[in-house]
Amino acid sequence: MAGGVAGYAALNARVRVMFSYLLRAPDLSALSEAADLQSLVSALKRTAYGPYLDAIKEKETSPRAIILALKKRLAESSQSIIRTSPLQAHRILAQLYRYFEVNNLKALLRGVGVAAARPGAGPVWDQVRELLFPTESMTVLPAQAMAESGSVAAAVEVLRGTAYYETLAFALKRSTAEQSLFPLEVALDLFYWRRVWQEARRLRGEDQAQAVRVVGSLVDTNNLMWAIRYRVYQGLSEEELINYTLPFGFRVRDEDVRAVAAGADMAAVLSRLFSGIPNIGRYLEEPRAGLPGLELELKRHVMRQCLAAFVGNPFHIGLPLAYLILHDLEIQDLTVLVEAKAARLPTEEFRPFLLGVAAVRVGAAGD
Repeated sequence: MAGGVAGYAALNARVRVMFSYLLRAPDLSALSEAADLQSLVSALKRTAYGPYLDAIKEKETSPRAIILALKKRLAESSQSIIRTSPLQAHRILAQLYRYFEVNNLKALLRGVGVAAARPGAGPVWDQVRELLFPTESMTVLPAQAMAESGSVAAAVEVLRGTAYYETLAFALKRSTAEQSLFPLEVALDLFYWRRVWQEARRLRGEDQAQAVRVVGSLVDTNNLMWAIRYRVYQGLSEEELINYTLPFGFRVRDEDVRAVAAGADMAAVLSRLFSGIPNIGRYLEEPRAGLPGLELELKRHVMRQCLAAFVGNPFHIGLPLAYLILHDLEIQDLTVLVEAKAARLPTEEFRPFLLGVAAVRVGAAGD
């Protein structure tokens, strides 16, 4: 891997080309207006996702197969960027990509847990493998062995020797006592994001500033949504809520999470932290109804932080990090569209759940 300005010049030229293939606002609008799932797939085949959709056999065009095909493009883009990144960028890019590995690990644990509770439900591997993100060779998970292990405890034991084992083995005691996977999933989330943050802070100069802003904005969104959900839906104690969140971020700090945990006015906390988002506190006037809208608003804030990385000096880690996050958010939009068209939902029902990655990128990076 090349280093320094030369390394970033080659990598960021590649990233800008990839960025140019993300969907634009007219594309998203046309996809939203597709009459049905087949029309949506036909429209997507005229985009950069076409080769991945063409690879699906006609009789296998289920929503799950379509979404997996779309994710394969993100997987290939991610792996290409990681493998050609300069030395100083490689660690954080690889750690960011482990987000998909962590989600796969959660899916495997859920599959094993459900099967253990429902004997005769069928082979776990057959039920879970199509749900897994295609990390291919870039994973440490012995996925099939986990799926066939027979119990959650046995699945965790299969992970012995990986970076996840100690975290899960420790959380397994509480998970077993509570008969819930919740402690395992929280432990994985906290472990993952601590590692991402450590890698961001290891960087120096402009790299660190860009990584902390881009990755830190994601940490902010996740941390705030965790804290608010724990308080609104689960009624966790102040101590539990603090233990299940992170004490760092770009805008959101430990004192902000502690304020939410202690019962502060959540709308006021949000308005102070995100004063640039007009009336953001409105989403918490009726929290149970407003949380989906709040999460979308915060993700759009992350998108704006990502797009800012494409402006100015191009020789830093911000561009590849931002592109990978934007591509993932685009997949989230496409997943909404696939599921909505499969369910034949009218446009007005699903459009509010679209992030609109294509729309907000107009004007960025020369668009």
